Amino acid sequence: MNEHTPRPDGGVAPPAWTRDHAAAIERSDDTVAPIIYPPEAPVDPELHIWDTWFLRERDGSIADIDGYRVILALTSSSELLPGKRHDVATIRYFYSRDGENWETGGPVFDVDEKGPLGSRQWAGSALYDEGTVYAYYTASGRRGEEELTYTQRLAVGHGGTVETTENELRIEGPWTHDVLLEPDGEYYETESQSRGMIYTFRDPWFFEDDGTTYLLFEANTPVPEGSDACGGDAAQQEFNGSVGIAESPTGDPTEFELRPPLLDAVCVNQELERPHVVRRDGRYYLFISSHDHTFAPGLDGYDALYGFVADSLHGEYEPLNGSGLVLTNPVNAPFQAYSWLAYDHGDELLVTSFFNYFEFDRPSLDEVAVLPESEQLRRFGGTLAPTVRLQLDGNETKVVGTLGHGHLPVASEELPESWWDRGERLPNEGGYSRRS
Repeated sequence: MNEHTPRPDGGVAPPAWTRDHAAAIERSDDTVAPIIYPPEAPVDPELHIWDTWFLRERDGSIADIDGYRVILALTSSSELLPGKRHDVATIRYFYSRDGENWETGGPVFDVDEKGPLGSRQWAGSALYDEGTVYAYYTASGRRGEEELTYTQRLAVGHGGTVETTENELRIEGPWTHDVLLEPDGEYYETESQSRGMIYTFRDPWFFEDDGTTYLLFEANTPVPEGSDACGGDAAQQEFNGSVGIAESPTGDPTEFELRPPLLDAVCVNQELERPHVVRRDGRYYLFISSHDHTFAPGLDGYDALYGFVADSLHGEYEPLNGSGLVLTNPVNAPFQAYSWLAYDHGDELLVTSFFNYFEFDRPSLDEVAVLPESEQLRRFGGTLAPTVRLQLDGNETKVVGTLGHGHLPVASEELPESWWDRGERLPNEGGYSRRS
């Protein structure tokens, strides 16, 4: 069990996401989002848009730049089969004055001899600090490689600036690209140590807490062959996801040193994707996204947002709602949304994501590949999903409503009355059942 995973400093991991917790994962009215239907118009019909994050200030608030708010996202051509999009992922930015209607700004980085790093770029986060943009990303593969590899490093492009007019926002270089962190083989598994189904060292997330600057990321905990972790079960040991953290000793957002993980899921889950923290009422809410197929043998989970809470950033974390499940898709649309991102908004948490596969209820996402190519393209949403509203009460959460596709309210905006406030259940549109 992960209660006894050894640490490089000789200590042991605190209780985290255990098999007992994960065994309690089950859909309920409090954790299932309503069915998603395609929007009248996607953000950009020429693009597939998936993992998305917003430009933030150091305190975590959404940046307001001359009345604009900005999101960054992984993108590819909408003519590409959705299953191939990660192989050519490009980070683009989008901007809006009202947080509902988005304009495409173009690629974030200039592609030249200085960067960006990697053969393609995967998800990260973005900081706007005193007029400078710091765009954190996962450098996947190596520039110039003839065949795709899955080497992953945490990187940053910094030096970007933002220019605005009445009708347009532009993010421009020149950029300086640096590798921030690579796995050390002690706290965080290297690619050569990996024996699991998927290797991870990615998704850098900038976070500042009480004047200390951090970077969270997804990683794996080293579990050597022959270890007694998971009762010595070698199959379970291959599922060793963790939430990593690094600290800047000076506050410089381009210099970080690795620290022990915040949480691990050894014996439980292989991928704790896009970790991020919301600080609220003196407590720390840690969220990750994960897939149904990345749970260890003997456990059943969903494509879902999972969450944990602690009294300090460094733990000890306990799963929300007893199991960790916070938000998932309906049983008959199990892959309709993914890559959730939560942020604080007054009395609620708001959760953004992307519109994934609709009119698809097969038990595995792998089965998308058996569809005709025209159907693979038609059934992929490839745009921003409706924003979900959550009520948060200590260690418990509840879905209480939704906003429109891609709606990103800032703190000063009042939200409409939620279904919960009106004493109503979440809508059950189109005859879809919300329970498993």
